[in-house]
Amino acid sequence: MNPSNLKHALFCAVITLVVSYPILGLDLVSAGTYIALEGTSTSTVLAILGAALVVFLFQLFRESIMAGLGQVPRPQLMTKGADISDETRLKLQNAFILVVVIGASLWPFIASRGAVDLATLVLIYVMLALGLNVVVGLAGLLDLGYVAFYAVGAYTFALLSQYYGVSFWVALPAGALLAALFGLALGFPVLRLRGDYLAIVTLGFGEIIRILLNNWTSLTGGPNGIGGIPDPTLFGMEFGRRVKEEGNISFHEFFSIPYDSTHKIIFLYLIALVLAVITFFVIRRLMQMPVGRAWEALREDEIASRSLGLSRTAVKLSAFTIGAFFAGFAGTVFASKQGFISPESFVFLESAIILAIVVLGGMGSQFGVILAAIAVTILPELAREFSEYRMLIFGAAMVLMMIWRPQGMMPMRRIHIKLEKPE
Repeated sequence: MNPSNLKHALFCAVITLVVSYPILGLDLVSAGTYIALEGTSTSTVLAILGAALVVFLFQLFRESIMAGLGQVPRPQLMTKGADISDETRLKLQNAFILVVVIGASLWPFIASRGAVDLATLVLIYVMLALGLNVVVGLAGLLDLGYVAFYAVGAYTFALLSQYYGVSFWVALPAGALLAALFGLALGFPVLRLRGDYLAIVTLGFGEIIRILLNNWTSLTGGPNGIGGIPDPTLFGMEFGRRVKEEGNISFHEFFSIPYDSTHKIIFLYLIALVLAVITFFVIRRLMQMPVGRAWEALREDEIASRSLGLSRTAVKLSAFTIGAFFAGFAGTVFASKQGFISPESFVFLESAIILAIVVLGGMGSQFGVILAAIAVTILPELAREFSEYRMLIFGAAMVLMMIWRPQGMMPMRRIHIKLEKPE
């Protein structure tokens, strides 16, 4: 046993106890006419001591443990298939996408209301993750304030509907375009920044937007938020029991069917599905265009890309603008789904979750990002009894992914182009 390992193990165990000390906080409780101090439960104390012991043993035998873990075969999901051509792979992907879209279209008619509502939230996160994937995964620009564009799209719809009576279909492109404008405005100050400095500036931008929404009470309502956000209509048909706007007609009355509140849930899900499919195919097409190649060149080596004549300004601004555009899409759908928004819906944790989805799925990989969005959104709902430990489990999953599969669940795969030699 190495003596230095023993010292390091003891130090780590002590640090674990120090960090865990706030959990042992004391509470003032009333005991009749007196006030008494009440500490944490015995099980919590034992759990903390057990954690410190685990840390001590891990650091003490770290070399042996890591050597054993190094012999564990790492998963190789979705990385094989080099024996098929790129053309065949592309056809298989298109067939798979078609099957998934058809299945997703039929989902709301066979699932429960709660499942459809959860699926709508999944599609919103899919749009957000695909948009952030452009900025982080393709262009390599670490954006920690992406939730700001999400908030711009949501508040655009909420404010336009509250003050001007604008419908969902008018606010949808307006929210996306305004979010893209904010993305363009953010792009200019960060043109010369990279890495950690870029992350800090974007983080500050996200917090500025949230604080502005929280303090501008005369316009945004501040912490009280904005309620009564209207639902989307279908050719003037509303999905409520009673018509809210003059000149419209209710959906169930037009088709002479009994009123059902699930009609609105299904319609909003289908809207989110169409927008998610549009987001997927637009970004997929952009990846195959010169702008997509420029994003990847900037991500791999900015100096080399500039030496090849690529405009750093244009490439960065296009990534921020396009990513923000689809975040505005998602924000508009989210505002319509919730019917109420407040600044607390757009905290930094949302940006962290979206970024984690991109990293877990595989930076630059559209299919991996979609799979990770589904997993991150649905798994916490399936394990509600562990809701108190959601972030702990989430962090542990991130650590394990970075150890065993740092490239993500489904790494990005480019189509190789071979140039024929001149005769």
